[in-house]
Amino acid sequence: MHRPPRRRKGNYFPRVPGTPPPLETRIERRVSFSESDPMGILWHGRYAAYFEQANEALGRVCGMSYQDFIRERLRAPIVQFHVDYFASPMLAEEVTVVGRFVWSEGARMNIEYEIRKEDNRLAATGFTVQMLVGADGETWLVAPPLLERCRQRWRNGEFAEPT
Repeated sequence: MHRPPRRRKGNYFPRVPGTPPPLETRIERRVSFSESDPMGILWHGRYAAYFEQANEALGRVCGMSYQDFIRERLRAPIVQFHVDYFASPMLAEEVTVVGRFVWSEGARMNIEYEIRKEDNRLAATGFTVQMLVGADGETWLVAPPLLERCRQRWRNGEFAEPT
């Protein structure tokens, strides 16, 4: 009998000993009317947008904003996206979205997410994997300078510890 995969509550990517801990950002937001379904529940398709907001915040922290990618003529398409749902946020509820950029040696970005409800219950977890691609569409096999600058600052401890 085939069993579906179990839902995970985080730590989708391994933590490699000797590498820096994940970079972390948190954003607060309220579930809006346009994001909820007719039952007042955060519509499942909106989780991607919430994850993206945490992803953007991480990029600003480590010097890899969308403007930085454009300037460097890089792209970072998502090649994997996953969500595990636990407790649905409701219309007008304030939630906390956490993004964690997990260290990887490749030319990729592994980011884990969690969404917490007002009462701190876990609403959802998930992850994205982004590969780095040049403007010509060719996948980078080694980390481009933009990612290497971020990693160097990360190794040097220039980013605030997770809260």
